Amino acid sequence: MSQRSSESDQETSSRPTPANAIGEERILDAAYELLLAIGMRRMTMADIARHAEVSRATLYRRWPNVQAVVAALMTREWTIALVSAFQPDAADGRARLVEGVVEVVAKTRVHPLMRKIIELDPEFLTPYLLERRGSSTVAHLALVEEGIRQGQADGSIREGDPVWLARQIILVSLASAVSGPVMAEKDEYPKLDEELRVMLTRYLAP
Repeated sequence: MSQRSSESDQETSSRPTPANAIGEERILDAAYELLLAIGMRRMTMADIARHAEVSRATLYRRWPNVQAVVAALMTREWTIALVSAFQPDAADGRARLVEGVVEVVAKTRVHPLMRKIIELDPEFLTPYLLERRGSSTVAHLALVEEGIRQGQADGSIREGDPVWLARQIILVSLASAVSGPVMAEKDEYPKLDEELRVMLTRYLAP
């Protein structure tokens, strides 16, 4: 191999990895670990970049600040919860929807990410509870609306505008997920879930 070829190979191998070649999951995983370790308030973009082993420039190309990274992380976590919760093996549309919602609420209530944010940085949640819908809420609404339409089609869910039925379900579910620990001890959470199940089943009954 010529000296020029060897130098060219060394130059190529030393070039930084393009930003678009670095997986988003790797960065979000790093942010998740840091958030659980030190909390969002103490976490910086430099910390995330260092923990993910990427440059700060790469990080800033994707998100403008720590809050945006955490918002993307929450969207990922609750998208995973949604995918695993709404399974097609229930008896009818109402049962499938109710069980899916109850499972997502139960998982959210004890999720390490949610508990850490509520413990150390509760103000991060305020805009999503009082001012605007986040990406996760929009996804939840769409999934619940579709579940309601399916239940109405098979006769297991009462008539009504799916949009407004879904909004009421999300409001009740948010309260149970976020404020549940205020109302019950951890070993009592199944009781909260059962009452939510009864409430939703009766609310949606024809």
